[in-house]
This record gives sequence, C-alpha cells and structure tokens, in this order.
Amino acid sequence: MQATVTDHRAEVAVLHLRGELDADTAGQLHATLAGLLERQVPRIVVDLTALKFCDSVGLSAFITSKQVISSRGGWLSFAGADPFLAQLMETVGLGRYFAIFPEVDDAIAAAQL
Repeated sequence: MQATVTDHRAEVAVLHLRGELDADTAGQLHATLAGLLERQVPRIVVDLTALKFCDSVGLSAFITSKQVISSRGGWLSFAGADPFLAQLMETVGLGRYFAIFPEVDDAIAAAQL
C-alpha cells in the first residue's frame, strides 16, 4: 500500500491510499495517521479511489483514530470507494461514525459547510 497526503486549504488533509490495505500494510497506515493526528484539529478525507483491497485490520486503524479526532473537534471522512469496499464499510458500520462520499471533491466541499 502507498499512502500520500495532500492539503486542500490549510485545514483539510486528503490521505490518498493506493494498493492493498491489510495486516501487512496497516502499520504504514497507522504511522501516516499518527502524523495527521498531530494536527491541532485533524480534518481528514481518505481517498479510496485507488485502494484495491482492504480487510478488517486496515479498517480498524480508522476506528481507533476516531477518539483522538473527535476529542480535538476534527473529523474523518471517506471518498471514492469502489462498490465492494463501500458495501464492506457499511456492513461493518463505518457509515454510522464517518461520512462516506462518492467523490473526493464531494468530501472536500462538505468540509466547507
């Protein structure tokens, strides 16, 4: 898995994930998220457009970050998931805790509200 971060406006980071997110690559995601959680008010859009596979170990990294994000008044949203990953996220209940958008631009636009 490759993880890169781009900033849209000063306060919104887009985390672009590419490849496969599983037990072998979850450590890299944890490290990248740790850096983003250092921000005073973490506002993160996770771009899933190029993510080809994700298992429960990968998804758990986002869930464990939620407490830190919420305590600082921030948020994390997902965008661009393929139909299988979108269904997986709904099945495990991520839709109850995080906003899920069809496109990255939609998630960034929602951040401006």
